[in-house]
Amino acid sequence: MTQSTTNSPASAAQGARPTSNRPIRIALVGIGKIAQDQHIPALRNDSSYELVAAVSRSRGIEGLPRFADIASLAQSGLAVDAVSFCTPPVGRYAMARAALEAGFHVMLEKPPGATVAEVHDLAERARARGRTLFATWHSRESAAVDPARDWLAQRTIKSVRTDWKEDIRHWHPGQDWILEPGGFGVFDPGINALSIMTTILPERLRVQKATLHFPSNRQAPIAAQIDLVHGTDTPVVVELDFLKTGPQQWDIQVETNDGTLLLREGGRRLFINGEERVSAEDREYPRLYQRFAALVAAGASDVDVTPHQIVADAFMIGRRLEAAAFEF
Repeated sequence: MTQSTTNSPASAAQGARPTSNRPIRIALVGIGKIAQDQHIPALRNDSSYELVAAVSRSRGIEGLPRFADIASLAQSGLAVDAVSFCTPPVGRYAMARAALEAGFHVMLEKPPGATVAEVHDLAERARARGRTLFATWHSRESAAVDPARDWLAQRTIKSVRTDWKEDIRHWHPGQDWILEPGGFGVFDPGINALSIMTTILPERLRVQKATLHFPSNRQAPIAAQIDLVHGTDTPVVVELDFLKTGPQQWDIQVETNDGTLLLREGGRRLFINGEERVSAEDREYPRLYQRFAALVAAGASDVDVTPHQIVADAFMIGRRLEAAAFEF
């Protein structure tokens, strides 16, 4: 369901497509946990890129210049082709728009924006300016996702169940923004499951009903149950929990006319009728940056809001229940 569009050739000095013998000069926007754990190592191990700057009000990258905002970066005279956003979704639109207006190609960490409309607007602006916009879904790059999609394409799907349960205190320690408006709450990890499901399942998913559990002192859900339909009438159940202690669970199980497919560990392992078919190390972010480099070289964009739209629909029709107050 990924939507790719081809842009017109770029000609400005900033944001111009690098030649085959020059790496993409890229700045990283937002130097938090995900940037340090995933983006920086991926960039430094990819010869297609030269990491040249950080954009952050509080934290930089050792040995590189740091700028407070996109405007400062654009006005600095530093040669930059692209920027990659690792900031929370709220407030990202204005920065991404400024980056496109400055002539930079843009890559967005998931979820790509606070609203679906923001992402559509950025896609239109990128197209008009001949720049690449890549709305990433890192879980789609897990090793077992493509084999799962290919296996399911030849089967009839009878039902789907997803359990995506993790510990907010472990993965997002002290990050209050994730439970504020626009922070997505449990849908921040849950959207990873939806990104995989919308890749491996051949027909469209529709939300039928949802129950969202909001802590009494927070503005985003800490748990959710969603009933969807795949295609015409195939039932799909999704259980999301942000308070899971002990072993974490990221599983998608699909019952078919030819047995059971099970994706485990966020798409890293694939089982068919109990037999393990795929197990591989995490290379999601290196694969994302390889994809971004290919898009820039081709003058194309990849902007798929399907997982984002499912979240929006769940919020729109979901029943809200009050849960116990939550503190980190």
